[in-house]
Amino acid sequence: MGRGRQKAKNTKVARELKYFSPNTDLTALQAELASATPTDEPDYEDKWADLHQDDESETAAENPDSGSENLT
Repeated sequence: MGRGRQKAKNTKVARELKYFSPNTDLTALQAELASATPTDEPDYEDKWADLHQDDESETAAENPDSGSENLT
């Protein structure tokens, strides 16, 4: 297939997709959305949390020679 025929075919498919509007059952959609609860989604779990520490006090406790010594 040449470039012109391929472009025409792609244009035809794109036009069909753009103007295609299937019948939507709005009552079924409303019922589905109403039945969804926030507990259906799993809690967020940071799988990279153990690689990096956010709290500076934890890093100071693990490494006492880090320069944050108390000079009294």
